[in-house]
Amino acid sequence: MLRYLSYNIVFQEVPGEVTLAINLSNCPNRCKGCHSPHLQEDAGEKLDQKVIDKLLVRYGDAITCVCFMGGDADPQAVEKLSLYIRTISRNRLKTAWYSGKPKLPEHCDAGSFDFIKLGPYVEKLGGLDAPETNQRFYRVEDGALRDLTARFRKSSKIFNMHGFDAK
Repeated sequence: MLRYLSYNIVFQEVPGEVTLAINLSNCPNRCKGCHSPHLQEDAGEKLDQKVIDKLLVRYGDAITCVCFMGGDADPQAVEKLSLYIRTISRNRLKTAWYSGKPKLPEHCDAGSFDFIKLGPYVEKLGGLDAPETNQRFYRVEDGALRDLTARFRKSSKIFNMHGFDAK
């Protein structure tokens, strides 16, 4: 069962998309230096189709993507909700999954998502905006993973150029 602690409308997690990011709890990865250690606890409200329906009614046309932030404890449930969102939105909404696993679980189909982030957070390598990162952000195109990780470094350079803190 998936549980969530919070959600937000975000602009950086999926380039070019206005994203409803749902923060899932019960993360099994325990990455050293994790920026959201509270998501390691099995806490929050149950995330199911009814909750998704309410969120989509609430945000309607204001969003273009729904991103599951975590869910590695139950990847099949994440995949199922992604497919549900695509179906009820008639593919208007894109879906994304931020997984801390180094590769997609065996029984998950990349084609169930439009975007996938893979890789645990390794403190010395940094996140997606770091040149040395081990994490990868992909767009799924015809079942194949196209690496878009470099887009995160470009956006952080733009922010830094204008004096904004990109972190």
